[in-house]
Amino acid sequence: MVYQRPWKSFHQQLDILLQRGIQVSDEAAALEHLERVGYYRLSAYWYPFRVFKTIGHDKHHRPVNQATDQFVPGTEFNDAIRLYLFDKKLRLHLTDALERVEVALRVDIAYVLGEQDTFAHLKRETFHKSFARKPVGKERKEAFVSWQGHAKRMEDRSKEDFVKHYRQKHSFRLPIWVAVETWDFGTLSHLFAMMKVPDQKRIAHKYGVHDWQIFQSWLRSLNYLRNLCAHHSRLWNRNIIDQPKLPQKGSIIWCDAFHDQPQLIARPFLLLSILRHMTRAICPNTHWHRRLQEHLVNFPAQHAECSLSLADMGAPRDWEGWWSE
Repeated sequence: MVYQRPWKSFHQQLDILLQRGIQVSDEAAALEHLERVGYYRLSAYWYPFRVFKTIGHDKHHRPVNQATDQFVPGTEFNDAIRLYLFDKKLRLHLTDALERVEVALRVDIAYVLGEQDTFAHLKRETFHKSFARKPVGKERKEAFVSWQGHAKRMEDRSKEDFVKHYRQKHSFRLPIWVAVETWDFGTLSHLFAMMKVPDQKRIAHKYGVHDWQIFQSWLRSLNYLRNLCAHHSRLWNRNIIDQPKLPQKGSIIWCDAFHDQPQLIARPFLLLSILRHMTRAICPNTHWHRRLQEHLVNFPAQHAECSLSLADMGAPRDWEGWWSE
């Protein structure tokens, strides 16, 4: 296929939007946003304001809709900008919490495995046999072998002074409480998934989660969320690919609001709720969840004849009732 769309100046980009029905009250400001943020990135935020038409039905007889080039009446350029800024601030809030979870998880894993062996992470017998031997990736390497290679590359790339100091004073092999500080969230998550069940349970219980498989899925999904935030990707109404699992009803009360609600599980609000749960387990006196709540309830109003809200993020109707408990 040959890509046919030509390069367009910022003024031409704005003309396209005007032709499609977006209202612009301040053209100079609109051009500034196009120059600073970019048409393509902003297009994700004016996409919900486009007119949709039904083009058919799926196998379940549900209508299949397709976006047209036109925008619903009343759509303003600033509607998209407000959504963009809301999403940007949302990611900053989440990055704060994800850092707390990642740092705490490093301590948890180093403490539990380090108690068994200073170099526990280098030894196959540390891990659950079936999990460590599971083939992964295109090359179908054992999970343990694949993880070892990735972890070593991260350790070797580290420019931290404490790594240089340890290797100069001791040896090239890093004990787990040193090595863990060079790994990212994904490396921690994969390591946790290989650990023996009693070790996984020990850490999961610290966070008030009594099903180690549920907690394992939470870490995997939070790693997905972290990558979205790190790459400044649109978040507020995204369909979540790596979806977390839920515990049995009544096990963690707030989770019950998402049970039997696949449309909510597929949206990011559940991940926000998991972060709320984990940050409060790490620091019971935290006010992070209240700061996030304040941001959420100030969801930007729109001028367009379409109604966007926190429901598009997968927020249950009664979420404020349990969020600040």
